[in-house]
Amino acid sequence: MAVVGRRQARDVRHRVMELSKLVAIDVHTHAEVSASRQESLSDELKSGASGYFGAGQQRPTIAEMAAFYRERSMAAVVFTVDAETATGHPPVPNDEVAQTCADHADVLIPFAGVDPWKGKIAVAEARRLIAEYGVRGFKFHPSLQGFFPNDPIAYPLYEVLAEAGAIALFHTGQTGIGARVRGGGGIRLKYSNPMCVDDVAVDFPDLPIILAHPSFPWQDEALAVATHKPLVHIDLSGWSPKYFPPQLVQYANSLLQDKVLFGSDYPLISPDRWMADFAALPIKDAVRPKILKENAARLLGLMK
Repeated sequence: MAVVGRRQARDVRHRVMELSKLVAIDVHTHAEVSASRQESLSDELKSGASGYFGAGQQRPTIAEMAAFYRERSMAAVVFTVDAETATGHPPVPNDEVAQTCADHADVLIPFAGVDPWKGKIAVAEARRLIAEYGVRGFKFHPSLQGFFPNDPIAYPLYEVLAEAGAIALFHTGQTGIGARVRGGGGIRLKYSNPMCVDDVAVDFPDLPIILAHPSFPWQDEALAVATHKPLVHIDLSGWSPKYFPPQLVQYANSLLQDKVLFGSDYPLISPDRWMADFAALPIKDAVRPKILKENAARLLGLMK
């Protein structure tokens, strides 16, 4: 058994992402359960999100996600969200996400989640994750974490990310988390207006930023920010493409064709469903590969 274990370890270390063999790069997937079955959300918020998305109770581990994406010749960015201060619920550990992504480096790319309300602890955590694991970016969920992106409390974190060239990915718009739960589970939508991220893009002009999701009800604001600020991108996760607002499709096909990214929101939305619906959109042939893979590969530093 020890010999087999060493052989498997060597295989893991030698897994390398082969960009030319990938069909797509999904820049938005959630580690919602740890290998020990620790959940990232409370039962109340989890059931609300599942009902909103009609996603059932599917909660794959990170290793299971690797197998899922490998079968589809896709890569995926994986992250957890640390909203412990606001929710009282601990996240899936960042170290587990980063280490499991390293074990499956042919298909998984590690992001992390840190809680801005944890102050110096969060800053130290971000520095450590970048140094020890080469984490490529950090996911912020302003509505779930209960902060405005332009609140100075988060600025020391952005300084760490900007210095390292890491990406800041912000949830924007409405969220399925807390949907249909009494009082929305205490989650306030106001924090996720993309105009708040515009301030971050001004104050940290060298920080790569992704605005996650069609930003309903602020879709035009998101398009304006991404058009105006050179390092602001938009991912298309959280919605089936058949529901995309027409102006989002228009901008993805034209002014923002180099800044729009494929994202599913797996496991809440399957990349299979997303890709099937995306195929029906009137996207130009020259633009389609940019959205599915090329833009993300460039942003993530995967292109040589």
